[in-house]
Parts: sequence; structure tokens; C-alpha cells
Amino acid sequence: MTTAVVVGNPKPASRTLSAATHVARELTGREPDLVVDLATLGSAVLDWSDADVNHLVEQVGASDLVVFASPTFKATYTGLLKVFLDRFAGGNGLSGVAIPLMLGGSAAHSLAPELSLRPVLTEIGGTVPGRGLYLIDSAHDDPAAYAEWVSATRPAVDALLGRRRSSDS
Repeated sequence: MTTAVVVGNPKPASRTLSAATHVARELTGREPDLVVDLATLGSAVLDWSDADVNHLVEQVGASDLVVFASPTFKATYTGLLKVFLDRFAGGNGLSGVAIPLMLGGSAAHSLAPELSLRPVLTEIGGTVPGRGLYLIDSAHDDPAAYAEWVSATRPAVDALLGRRRSSDS
């Protein structure tokens, strides 16, 4: 099983990255195999011919589980994440479980993962189990902030990944 994290925060090594990595660990019991902190790619993310970014797209697309994370900007995910997600088109989509995760300053945008990020993840081929996760960014390092969502979502993720593992054999 391959696990990836893709973070669309324009600030490298952000709280969003920390939260996404935590979610991946909680769902799989181990560190993610691939961490893509889009802020570190610079202008390469805008260059559709960039071989390194294209390779990252291939790796993310082939992953069994991917946590896609973004801060909430103007009630939706960042343009940085949008540019990366635009690369998944046609036969170049996601093939596994996709987890939408967004952080924000208050509960005012708590539906943002469901209303903005989930639809694009399903459109590009991801299977989204349960609800997307929204966290108040000041609680990103509090395990209790994740507990209810993890308890509700882990069984669906385990079932989907178990089904995928058996179909790969």
C-alpha cells in the first residue's frame, strides 16, 4: 500500500502539512510514503512540461491513499492546490482513496472540504470515504481534534484499501 500527502499551502512546512501527515498516520498506522509540499516546488508547478512535477503527479495518481490538504482561502482550497489538481485529467487521474482536509480560522467554513474539495477529487477519479475533514488551524496539533473523524472514517478507508489490496493480488 502506498500513501501520499499533497499540501497546497503556499507556506512550506505549514500547519496544513503537519495536519495532513497526522491524518495519513492515523489512517494507516505509518508515515506516508510520499509527501508533496507544493510550496517547495516554486514555479515548476506551473510548468506542464516539468518532468519532476509530472513524476509527482504519476506517483500521487497511483497511490492507494492520498490526503489532499489546504488552508481555507475565500471559502475554498488554494489556487496552488488547484493548479496541481488540474494535471489529473483524462487517463491521468487518481486511482485510490482521496481524503479532503482543510484548515481554517473558524468553523464558518466547515463545509468547505465537502463543497469545494471533495467534488474535484471525485471528478479526477478518487474515492472519498465519509466526510471531508475540516479543522480549526489552531487545533492542528491536538490529537483530540481528529479523533471523532478518524473513528468514523477509518473503517471505510480500511474496507476500501482491503478491497484494493485483494484486487491487486
